[in-house]
Formats: sequence, C-alpha cells, structure tokens
Amino acid sequence: MTTEMQEIAITEEKPLLPGQPDPTKDVEAAARILLDQGQEHSIETPHGLLHVTLHGTSNTRRPAILTFHDVGLDSKSCFSPLFKFEEMQEIVKNFTLVHIDAPGQEEGATAYPMGYQYPSMEQIAEMIPAVLTYFNFRTVIGIGVGSGSYILSRFTVSMAHPDSVEGLVLINMDPETRGWMDWAAQKITTLTSSITEQILSHLFSQEEMSANADLVRSHRDRISKAPNLINIELFWRSYNSRRDLIIDRNSNFKCPVMLVVGDQAPHEEAAVECNSKLDPTTTSFLKMADAGGLPQLTQPSKLTEAFKYFIQGMGYMASSIMTRLSRSRTASLSSSYSMDGERQRSRTLSQSSQGGQMPPSPSHTMEVSC
Repeated sequence: MTTEMQEIAITEEKPLLPGQPDPTKDVEAAARILLDQGQEHSIETPHGLLHVTLHGTSNTRRPAILTFHDVGLDSKSCFSPLFKFEEMQEIVKNFTLVHIDAPGQEEGATAYPMGYQYPSMEQIAEMIPAVLTYFNFRTVIGIGVGSGSYILSRFTVSMAHPDSVEGLVLINMDPETRGWMDWAAQKITTLTSSITEQILSHLFSQEEMSANADLVRSHRDRISKAPNLINIELFWRSYNSRRDLIIDRNSNFKCPVMLVVGDQAPHEEAAVECNSKLDPTTTSFLKMADAGGLPQLTQPSKLTEAFKYFIQGMGYMASSIMTRLSRSRTASLSSSYSMDGERQRSRTLSQSSQGGQMPPSPSHTMEVSC
C-alpha cells in the first residue's frame, strides 16, 4: 500500500510591530471618510444637470431620505449640522441619505452666463424623478426647507408620482405666492436692498437678526462672497415667481406630512395657514419654541427627536429610544387631535422620565410646542 505525501504550505501570521499600520483599519477608515463626505453625482434630467450627494447605499429595502435645501443655502450648509448631530446617527445608519442641490447651487458651482434661463420651481420638481431612477429608489421620505419644501411638495402632488413619497417633513412651508401688498413691498425691497439682504430676510426674522447676530453674519458673508452669486439670485427669482400650490385636504398629499416652523421664523403665519388646509388625519404640526428660520441648524436635537417619532409612526425604527423627551426635565406638548376629519379640543400633555408617552401617530394632527 502506497501512501502519498501532500505538501501543505503553512503561512505564519506575524503580529504587527508597534507603530506598524493595520491595513484593515486603513480600509475601514477610508470607507468611513467616504461615507461622511458622500458620493457626488451629476445626474442628467429633462431640465439640465442636478448635483446629488449620496450617503450610504442605494440597495436598501427602506425608503431613502431625500433632502432639498432653501434659497441661499446648499445641501451642505442646510443639512450637514443636522445629519452629523450625535442623536441623528441612529437614523443615518439605517437609511440611505440623498441630498439634492438646486441647479447651480452646489458648493463650487460655475456661475451661469448672463441671460441664462433658470428652470421654474415646477421644472425643478420635474427633475426629481430622474434622481430616483438613477439610484433605483422605489420610494423616499422627503425633507425640505423653505423653497425646498415647495419643490418637494410640488413633486409629491404630481399625478405622475403619487406613490413615490412615503412621508414629507416640510420646514418653513409657504405654498402660496405673494399677495399684492407683499408683492409691492418686495418690489421696493428689490430696489433698496441687495440680493444678499433680501435672502437673509427670507431666512431670518427681524428678531433673529438681532438675537443671533453671529449666525446671520456667517450666512451674510457666505452668500455675499459666493462665486456663484448670480446662480443664487436666479434661484431666488425663480422661487419668488412660483405659482400657488393649491392644497385640498381631500386630494393632495397621499402620505403623512410633518410641518415644522420656529415660533420666531419669518414663515410662521404661512406654515400655520398651510397646516389649516392639510388633511388633519395625516398631518403633524411642530412649532418649535425659541427657534427661528433655520431650526435644523439651531435646534437639531428637537428636530431629530420629532423626526424619529415621525418615521416610527410610519412603521420604521420601532425600537428606537427617545432620549430628549425621556430625560428628567419635563417637556410640554400641546396637542390637538382630529378624528374623522373633525378637530376636537386641544389639551396639554406633560412628559417626564417616569411617564413618557409616545406622541400621536401620523393618523392624528399633532400641534407641538417644544
């Protein structure tokens, strides 16, 4: 009987010497940096190119979180502080994020030539389906601020894409164009104020300009010194030329909606009026105390917690722990309920660490002052 001997090569695994880099950790660090910075894409649409930044992977069973910024901002300056906030990381790890920059608004964008025909708000909304197709997103949860809220709303109510949006968070939503008095005031302001000052008055209230001077100053410097200032002006003019978004609580939004506005924001009245026209059985209204025009920058903790409640009501992240409202200090929630489309009396709920309760699900209107 012949026994065949097989040669087996054994590789010795030597421990890393002190100070020697670990290749595995280098790869992980590189991947983490790429995730933080996002993957930038230029997407062709029927009305031109869109700059889009993707965080995470497009291969997920959950809807992507799609954001759209306001005039005078880009996706980074509008949303980075919110999505880098510590308590938001639980959401970031579980959802794909996609940030859309309006045409020519992204950081480093080339200035458009004189006479460039900038797309209307309706046309910008018509560019969004190309983004969903590019990444193969079936559905999204939209987060818009100011003009971004209008654009996402216009996209959502489009008859061509009624089921593409599972939920909407609309910050500083103003669905209507200016009335005659506001139009006349805007014309006077246009003649007497720079584009930068006009946009600042859109982003901040007079109270906020006095109380939060450092924040206002940083945005004034950023806008006034932007190489693509002509692009920002074109976007601003396009927003001011928008058409009324006709809201009918019986036939418009087919998804849960959370309206958000600060009690010191320049668009508080418009947001309250918008809330009165939406379906109370699918709408939540969050009025943030001591917050101005950019609550996602000044109060990310409150907004993060409200967003967690919102997506939990949609059936996602059911095991998420609410941190801020479960602390020892009491949070006051002023809630009004609607059943079968009829508003019932308002009442105030008090939550503490011992008796914290979940706010109403998106099936009820919730007016919150926190």
